Amino acid sequence: MGKVTGFLEIDREEPRYEPASDRVRHFGEFTIPMSEGRIIDQAARCMDCGVPYCHGDTGCPVNNQIPDWNDLVYNGDWKEATRNLHSTNNFPEFTGRICPAPCEEACTLNLEDVPVAIKTVEQAIADRAIRNGWIKPQINPNKTGKSVAIVGSGPAGMAAAQQLARAGHDVHVYEREPKAGGLLRYGIPDFKMEKEHVDFRIDQMTAEGVTFHYGENIGVTRPLSDLQNQHDAVLLCGGSEHPRDVDAEGVDLHGVHFAMPFLVQANRRLGGEDISGEAQLIAASKHVVVVGGGDTASDCVGTSFRQGAIAVTQLDVRTQPPHMEDKLTNWPNWAVKMRTSSSQAEGAIREFAAGTMKIIGNAKGEVTGVEVARVDRKRQPIPGTEFVIKADLVLLAIGFAHPIHEGMLAQLDAKLDPRGNLLADTFSYKTTVGKVFAAGDMRRGQSLVVWAIREGRQAARAIDLELMGRTDLPR
Repeated sequence: MGKVTGFLEIDREEPRYEPASDRVRHFGEFTIPMSEGRIIDQAARCMDCGVPYCHGDTGCPVNNQIPDWNDLVYNGDWKEATRNLHSTNNFPEFTGRICPAPCEEACTLNLEDVPVAIKTVEQAIADRAIRNGWIKPQINPNKTGKSVAIVGSGPAGMAAAQQLARAGHDVHVYEREPKAGGLLRYGIPDFKMEKEHVDFRIDQMTAEGVTFHYGENIGVTRPLSDLQNQHDAVLLCGGSEHPRDVDAEGVDLHGVHFAMPFLVQANRRLGGEDISGEAQLIAASKHVVVVGGGDTASDCVGTSFRQGAIAVTQLDVRTQPPHMEDKLTNWPNWAVKMRTSSSQAEGAIREFAAGTMKIIGNAKGEVTGVEVARVDRKRQPIPGTEFVIKADLVLLAIGFAHPIHEGMLAQLDAKLDPRGNLLADTFSYKTTVGKVFAAGDMRRGQSLVVWAIREGRQAARAIDLELMGRTDLPR
C-alpha cells in the first residue's frame, strides 16, 4: 500500500494529453508526463484494502505486485520498485502504455470510481529505470547446451525468449518481418507506443544471447521440420492473424481493406521500410468508415486522422453501453460501459447499433459508401432504419478468428481447439506434436498484450522444466 490515509486526502489524477488539434499533426506519443511528486501522490493513494484484486488474475494476468511497488514509490525507493515490477513483467513500459488496465477496474477504490492510477505509476517506474540506466542485460554465464527455437517475436515470443536465455539456453527467434516486435511494432501505432521502446528490449535481449533471424516465414521460406530437427524445443508464438469473415456485399470493392494491412503499412511507412512495391493504403483526403468497435478499430481511427482523412466514422454493431456500470454486479471484473479512446476523441463520428448491410461502389469498382441499418439487441436489422454513409476508404476491424492455418500449422499437423487455435494446456503449453509448444494468441486466441507476456513467461518455464527436469523460472 502507500500512505495509510492517502486515498482520503489525494484525488485521482491521470496524465494529460496534448490537445487533439496538435497531436493529430504527428505520430509521436502525446501523453504529457507527470512530475515525480505527482506520481508519488498517486502511488500514495493505494490503500490497505485487505484483498488486492488488482494483482490477481482478475486484475493483472502477469500478477504484478501492485500494492508493493506503489508502497516503494511512495517511500522513494524507485530502484527496488523497478526490481519488483520486473520480477513479474518483462516489459512494463509496453503494458504501461497500451494495456487497458483491468487492474484499475479491479481496484477497490473503483467502487467509488476513483481507482489508483496504477498504469500511470507502472509506466513511470519503467521509464525512470530505462532513463537512469538501471535496466541491464542479464547474461547467464552457465549455458545448458540446449537450443530453443521461437517462431514469432511479438510479446509472447519476446517474453519467452528473454526468460529462456536467462535460464542459459541458446535461443533463436524466427521472425517473418524485417524487424522484431510483431504487432507491438507493426500493429500498434507510434502515437500509442513509439518503437524505440521495442528496440531497447531487442537490444537488451540480443546482449543476453538471443539470436534473431529476420525474413523467416516458417512454413514458407523454410519448413517447420528444419526447426524441429535443429533445436531441442520449438515454441510457436505466431499470433492470431486470420481476420473474421465479413458477411457483406461489396467487400471486394477497391478501397475496402482489413484493418491490419492498413495499420501494418502505416507503421512500416513511418519506420522507413520500403513499401514502394505495395498498393498504397492511405486515408489522406478521404472519407473513412471503420467497421468495428474494438482497440484495432480505434487505432485505425487515430491513424486515419493523422494521415489527413476528411472525416472518420466508426460503426459499432453493439448497442451504446451505459456511461456507468452497476458496481455491485460487475466489480472487480471488466465492465461494459461507455468508453472513449483518445483516437475517438479526436473527432470520430461514432454510430452504435449499426449493422453493415452492404458496401456500395461505382461502375469502376470503387467504394463510394456504406449502407447501414440500426440493429436490435439480437443484432438483427430493423426495417426502415437504413441509411448510407459516404466512404472512399472502408477498414474492416472486426477481430481475428484464429491463427493462419496454411503453411506452418498445416506442416505441423497438430490438433486445434474448437475455435481453430493450437491446442495446448496452460501448464505444459505442449501441442500434440512432440517438442513443439504454443503460447500467446496462437494458443489463446485474440487477446491482450499482457496476456501474451504471461503466456510467454509460463511457456518458457514449461520448456525449461521439460529440457532440464527442473526450473527456477517463475510461473
